Amino acid sequence: MMIGDIPIAPLAVGAIGFIAAVTLGSLAWYNSKRPAGWENAERPDFVPKIGEDESDS
Repeated sequence: MMIGDIPIAPLAVGAIGFIAAVTLGSLAWYNSKRPAGWENAERPDFVPKIGEDESDS
């Protein structure tokens, strides 16, 4: 199936891959050590906590 001269399957795979990369990258960033100035920032409720954080001990 194509839209004009553009095949849909590669576009769908690329779009889904991009969304997955942004989502996983955001989760990794939120769960990483905080950059300078963000040490006391709260983690959003929708971001799952992965691993153990040094500040929780």
